[in-house]
Amino acid sequence: MAWDPFNVTEDADLGTRLARAGYRCQVIASTTYEEAPRRFGSWICQRTRWLKGFVQTWLVHMREPSALWRELGPRGFLAFQVMVGGTVLSALVHPWFYALVGYELFGGGGFLARPVSLVGLPFWTIAWFDLITGYAAAMALALLAARRRGLGRLSWQILLMPAYWLLISAAAYRALWQFVTAPFKWEKTEHGGPAMRHSGKNGAGRGNRTPDT
Repeated sequence: MAWDPFNVTEDADLGTRLARAGYRCQVIASTTYEEAPRRFGSWICQRTRWLKGFVQTWLVHMREPSALWRELGPRGFLAFQVMVGGTVLSALVHPWFYALVGYELFGGGGFLARPVSLVGLPFWTIAWFDLITGYAAAMALALLAARRRGLGRLSWQILLMPAYWLLISAAAYRALWQFVTAPFKWEKTEHGGPAMRHSGKNGAGRGNRTPDT
C-alpha cells in the first residue's frame, strides 16, 4: 500500500488509502502511553503539522470526488468530509463565534437576540441548544475519561477547554499559512523529556522523518 511521502500527517493519508482499498479499522481496548509535548512551542508545531496534513489529505483525495465516493461509499465519503475536512474547518471558524459573542456583549446588532417572529424561533432555539449541549457534552466526556483513568485531580483543567480550542484554532491558521508558504515543512515533535532521559531513552532521532505523533 503506497502512501504520500509529501504528506506531513501520514496516518491520515494512510488511513484514507486503506479505507479506499476496502480495509476497515477497529478500536482495540488498550492503553497508549504517549509522551505529550512539554512546551507550548512544541505543542503548537505539532498541532500545526497535524492540521496541515489534514488539509493535504483532503485536497489529495478530493481530486476525484466521484472515485472517492465510489470507493468509500456514501457513509465513508461523508465521514471523510466530517473527520478530515470538518476538523480543519471547525478550527478555522471557531474564533469567529467568540468574536460574534463579544460583539453582542458590547452592544452589537442583535444577532443573538430572540427573534420576534415564530419563523425564526425554532432556528434560534436549535442554535442555543447546540451551543450549550456541544460544550457541555465535550466537557462531560473529558471529565468522565479523567475520572475513569484515576485522574480526577485534573478535573478542574476541563474548564480551560474553551481556551484550548482557541489555541487549536491558532494552530489551524498557522497550518493554513504554512500550507501556502511551506507545504512540506516537517516540524517534528520533540521527544525525550526528563523521565525518558532518566530511563536512557531519547525518543525518536532528531532529523528523521519517521512517523511520530
